[in-house]
Amino acid sequence: MSDEAELAPKAASKTDNRPARGLGRGLSALLGDTETQRPTEERGADGGTREIGLDLIIRNPQQPRRQFDEHDLQTLADSIRQHGILQPLLLRQLDDGSGRYEIVAGERRWRAAQLAGLHVVPALVRTFDDLATLEVSIVENVQRADLNPIEEALAFQQLAERFGRTQQAIADTVGKSRAHIANMMRLLSLPESVKDLVRSGELSAGHARAIIGAPDPLAAARAIIDRGLSVRDAEKLGAKSESTRGGTSSIRDDQGDADSKALAHDLSAALGLDVSLAHKGNKGGALTIHYRSLEQLDDLCRKLTAIAR
Repeated sequence: MSDEAELAPKAASKTDNRPARGLGRGLSALLGDTETQRPTEERGADGGTREIGLDLIIRNPQQPRRQFDEHDLQTLADSIRQHGILQPLLLRQLDDGSGRYEIVAGERRWRAAQLAGLHVVPALVRTFDDLATLEVSIVENVQRADLNPIEEALAFQQLAERFGRTQQAIADTVGKSRAHIANMMRLLSLPESVKDLVRSGELSAGHARAIIGAPDPLAAARAIIDRGLSVRDAEKLGAKSESTRGGTSSIRDDQGDADSKALAHDLSAALGLDVSLAHKGNKGGALTIHYRSLEQLDDLCRKLTAIAR
């Protein structure tokens, strides 16, 4: 979806009981949830959009997206000169008395508008707290596939660490699986040198996840790039490296994907026990939890009983 495509941030009808569609809660839901919180005086003449001076707008320092392609920005600026900004920016007014606004969604359009020489831009002003601001920004960027994997992982980490959001809550918000959230956040355990390769696109997220357990992730990453290894080959390389280190979790099915590996790792960490996951695709699979003593078995039973209650 391009930046000039219509997001249609409309509040959902209260009488519509159909299940929500789209990406997680979606921008419509996130914006609609706050529609009643917006003071009447914040509305523009048309009931929503108003013109805001560029000098009154600042970027959100917590914006998940850090990299903006200069060529793409110039292309968008050329379009804006010819057609104007078709989709308004989403802003929130700062409460510091400065009269300034912070970008919730639309930083790329804001940057391109400056290149195009505009002095004002169309905008919607909403009342958002820090959590809602971050959520909307993440959802917008994920919908547009604008974030590189490391930016996406850092955004999820912000939600978890700053706002105490669980992986399942984050998954519900952005419309991804909990395993996907866990997989992305695991990328942050890689050395910065490897994360830079992911940021630049030289190494895919799938390749990077496969070598998290390698003794030397950078060397493994270089081998993957130089030899043009597939993700499957990278997973085998990572599995061999991890087995030499006595890893606590394993995938016994060669067809097991990265999501399955992440689940096995998460279960092993949560239970403090060795976990084996044999996934057979549509045929199901088997989950095996290994214990070494009756005390460990008793502790496991207590945990499972507590969950059942």
